Amino acid sequence: MIIKKVFRLFSLNKSIKLLNTNIYTRTLHNKIILNEKNFKAKKGVYLIDENDEIPQEMVKNYNKYTERTCSCGELRIENVGERVILCGWVEYQRMKKFVVLRDGYGHTQIIIKDTAADLQDLFESLPYESIVKVEGIVIKRPQDMINKNQETGEIEVLIDKAIILNKSKDNLPFNIREFQKAKESLRMQYRYLDLRFHEMQRNLRVRSEILMKMREFLINKVGFVEIETPTLFKATPGGAQEFVVPTRFPGQFYSLVQSPQQFKQMLMAGAVDRYFQVARCYRDEGSRPDRQPEFTQLDLEMSFTDSEGVMSVIEDLFQHCWPNFLSTLPRAFRRITYKDAMERFGTDKPDIRFGYELKNCTEVLNANIKYRSPNMHSFCLVFPGQLNIFTKSQKEKFADLAKGYRDVKFVQNKVANKDEWIEKMSNLLSTEVATTFYNRYFLDDESVVFLVYGPKKAAVSLLGKIRLDYVNALEEKGHKIRKQGMHMLWVYDFPLFEEGETENSLNCVHHPFTAPHPEDIDLLQTNPLEVRSLAYDLVLNGNEIGGGSIRIHNSQLQQDIFTMLNINPDSLKHIIEMLGSGCPPHGGIALGLDRFLATILNVTSIRDVIAFPKTFEGRDPLSGAPSSISDEDKRIYHIKSIDN
Repeated sequence: MIIKKVFRLFSLNKSIKLLNTNIYTRTLHNKIILNEKNFKAKKGVYLIDENDEIPQEMVKNYNKYTERTCSCGELRIENVGERVILCGWVEYQRMKKFVVLRDGYGHTQIIIKDTAADLQDLFESLPYESIVKVEGIVIKRPQDMINKNQETGEIEVLIDKAIILNKSKDNLPFNIREFQKAKESLRMQYRYLDLRFHEMQRNLRVRSEILMKMREFLINKVGFVEIETPTLFKATPGGAQEFVVPTRFPGQFYSLVQSPQQFKQMLMAGAVDRYFQVARCYRDEGSRPDRQPEFTQLDLEMSFTDSEGVMSVIEDLFQHCWPNFLSTLPRAFRRITYKDAMERFGTDKPDIRFGYELKNCTEVLNANIKYRSPNMHSFCLVFPGQLNIFTKSQKEKFADLAKGYRDVKFVQNKVANKDEWIEKMSNLLSTEVATTFYNRYFLDDESVVFLVYGPKKAAVSLLGKIRLDYVNALEEKGHKIRKQGMHMLWVYDFPLFEEGETENSLNCVHHPFTAPHPEDIDLLQTNPLEVRSLAYDLVLNGNEIGGGSIRIHNSQLQQDIFTMLNINPDSLKHIIEMLGSGCPPHGGIALGLDRFLATILNVTSIRDVIAFPKTFEGRDPLSGAPSSISDEDKRIYHIKSIDN
């Protein structure tokens, strides 16, 4: 009995402390509101014979620890009559009476009384984008002045106090106006202004929310461990060009890692069998809309798994972190082999939101085409008459594109009528074959026909680009071709190797640590280009957003692959030794977070989902980097620069 009383006394003190940390707060009026239902459920919870699980209610409180009572985006009609404090940027003012205040959460209109001459004079002379703090009463807007396009459009704040927190310059480089956005180069030079746009605020907040949910799922739901791996590492052969970092050791350099690939494999050997990291990666390659010299990926690895295991964890991860403003995803994503993807879509990252697939017409045409080339294959792409926008400029554009494929013959035309088209094509095909082609591929009057023949990989690649370009042109003309929503696709069974730049040399399609398909091991020495790999890519709406593989975990096989790729094993001796130490079978994947976010947020460039991106040329317009260094720094790092 005495022991139980002691427990009750201890429980009471502990419950009070815990209660203080679990109070549900709301700071709109600087009040503290106690959730009585939860309080009753907790009563006596720390008795030794009672349930000790305390439900945690997550509440976003944007105003705690600040001088404001609410943000500029949260006041609604139910707040009428409340006294509030707002802080934000002055976006607009008119008639010395109406002022729009903006912060990262939204807009609120404030009203100045006709009798408050001091406040009117203050805002009339205040430059836009100045920071102010105001205090006043929430009032209802007149019915004819409600702004239905604004979340706070039913109310306004009648202020009686205002403090200038920071006065802006009179002439900023550009205005924060959606309808008059400056060019991207200027916006990137003054990125701190560009970040004030609603679109950028939304993008960065969605990014933060998704990363939080990814971490939550991986750590709390499926037991992964988040581990940070080094950025400074050793230069490794193969792959993209790496950035080098000089050191105080003469002639010796670090390399910025392209990815944590080697580290995560070493973690598997170290018994950390479920690793992930939101990793910064670096590649010194030409920038494109979907590339940056530094980028972020979600990197994960598992031991004792296979391709199915890795694909399943990613499908479950997306179910957990998928934003609610998008339509739901299927539990399992569609799958296609690399071979089928190339033959049907002409790319290993097919856009499956529309049809109009490539057709292999080799059997029909191969024996009859007058112009032959080695390894010749024939493919066609047909659009029906109602999708005929085949203008002269469009035809010239595709002809220029085809010039980049020297070994591929390219034919493009539209069908005026059956007889005329067959006669025209008889210069290339026999009349009989042209007739067979017309009937088999359902041509009709005004159909648009693209035909390629030549080496298979080049032929389908050209036709795959034309497929996308023509559909883009159709949609620019108002045709609705692509289906709505987000369409995930796994591409698997990639080749392990591709032909190298020199005769009889090989390159790896993914990276040299990718495991060959067990069924194709015997082909490694006899026909390596036919060996499939245990690699898989994740494609979203025609964009590759992730790629991974099952890794080689046998040291001898890894040495053999290095030899086939002409990689000096001494440069990766640490990997061979690691694999020989008892490394378990393992595999993983890396998701390109920037590209993924750009796709779901429907922006044209990954720069729009990165707070401080580089330009198209890989430069930082904000600071001017890269920049020169002093002669003293060059001496410390044993550097001599050559100005060409």
